[in-house]
Amino acid sequence: MGNEHEQARERMLRDHLVPRGITNVRVLAAMGAVPRELFVPENLRESAYADHPLPLGNGQTISQPYVVALTVQEADIGSGDIVLDVGTGSGYAAAVASRIATRVVSIERIAELSERAEAVLRALGYDNIELLVGDGTQGATEHGPYDAIISAAAAERIPTTWTEQLAPHGRIIAPIGGRNGQRLRSVQRDSESSYIETDLGGVRFVPLISDG
Repeated sequence: MGNEHEQARERMLRDHLVPRGITNVRVLAAMGAVPRELFVPENLRESAYADHPLPLGNGQTISQPYVVALTVQEADIGSGDIVLDVGTGSGYAAAVASRIATRVVSIERIAELSERAEAVLRALGYDNIELLVGDGTQGATEHGPYDAIISAAAAERIPTTWTEQLAPHGRIIAPIGGRNGQRLRSVQRDSESSYIETDLGGVRFVPLISDG
């Protein structure tokens, strides 16, 4: 079965990622290294590399591989970067980012999901990821500032707490919008109070929920 998953991972890169513009070699290497099948429910492992979201339980999903790759590519993560991952979910996006960044801080409001993700990440030996349980809209000030902030849940607008925790020239990649339509947006900090925003296309994510 391990060999089958390796072949599926190669097909994912060849058929779903490269043809759609995922060209960053670090992102492709990370996507090719992380065993996505371990992050999905056991009964769905045969579909782990299909290019669509999969349910995780608790009303949450694991994003399709292309969207994870696009998010990490657009975040332009460097080897010395600190990344905030909002909405741990399965832990897969944090795992991919961790293969590039120095450190990933991942926050999840549902403790059960965070615990499941931690078990998988620890089993894989991914020790540069810190998992937090809490309100993702608030970020995690004590661990910042962040060179990149990536979100797996859609907000009506970028929380000001995220922009405040962004390092100079840092980037936020997040879905923005409600049930009537969402767009993946890139927000780059250009100066202390200036930001450059880019539209990366239509997406569909679960909503970002604030406990406040």
